[in-house]
Amino acid sequence: MMHEVSLRAYAKINLLLDITEKLPNGYHALHMIMQSVGLFDEVTLARGERSIECDDPSVPTDSRNIAWKAADAFAEATGADCAGTRILLKKHIPSAAGLAGGSADGAAVLTGLNLLYETHLTAEALCRIGAKVGADIPFCLTGGTRLALNIGDVLAPLPPLENVTIVLAKPARGVSTKEAYAAFDDARDVSHVRLPSLLFDAAKGDWSRVFSRTCNTFEQFVEVPERVPIKTVMRRNGCTFSMMSGSGPTVFGVFPTRGAAEACAQQLRAIVPDVFVCDPVPCGVQVMQ
Repeated sequence: MMHEVSLRAYAKINLLLDITEKLPNGYHALHMIMQSVGLFDEVTLARGERSIECDDPSVPTDSRNIAWKAADAFAEATGADCAGTRILLKKHIPSAAGLAGGSADGAAVLTGLNLLYETHLTAEALCRIGAKVGADIPFCLTGGTRLALNIGDVLAPLPPLENVTIVLAKPARGVSTKEAYAAFDDARDVSHVRLPSLLFDAAKGDWSRVFSRTCNTFEQFVEVPERVPIKTVMRRNGCTFSMMSGSGPTVFGVFPTRGAAEACAQQLRAIVPDVFVCDPVPCGVQVMQ
């Protein structure tokens, strides 16, 4: 019987994020292309008294934490006694950043509990549980490069984004996802992408064409004062594409070489406190032991 499991929970960026409408249930219909990147939290699950421990004091360690909610949802779906599980979170993904750090942790908890309690659930079954906890969790469970539709729970694989380096630049101020969607609800004359042609290019893996026509709808009405200077530095250092991820405020840039990405990151650290250089990765959760 396994007594402990450690996992990496990878962050995500949005190569496309288009909000199409507000649904009757209060959620929003989305068209997204999501990409896992090599910035990760470390999640350890161990048999013991139920608790969450985290090295970031700003992260709640009670039922407000999405990892706790994921454990509750797993127990309800499987009947496993998750009350005897300690969850340890070592955070590297910034909070309220548009990088799905909480959802990544929730996905790692579901994956780890499936191993720890030997419930042998399929990836599809874990995604169904995860969708009840958070819209980004199904993608974080699968990861890689994927089209995500509806509220993010309808997923399809796309050719991988490869041979690039990604710079993440996160301003100090976080963005409330709830407030960002409320801003969309109040907005008028929102522009949208021409989805069929964009998806045609994405299905071929023609990322340069995708980057020439994609967008993040949130950029039209979510104010991030640092966004313009961040993008300016990225362009000056040779990025092929830059955009805000999720509801922000993190801005990412795609670079053809690691050297250009590292040079850009060094300059960005004079503008924003959190800057990371990473690669695309093919999974959302990685089991380490």
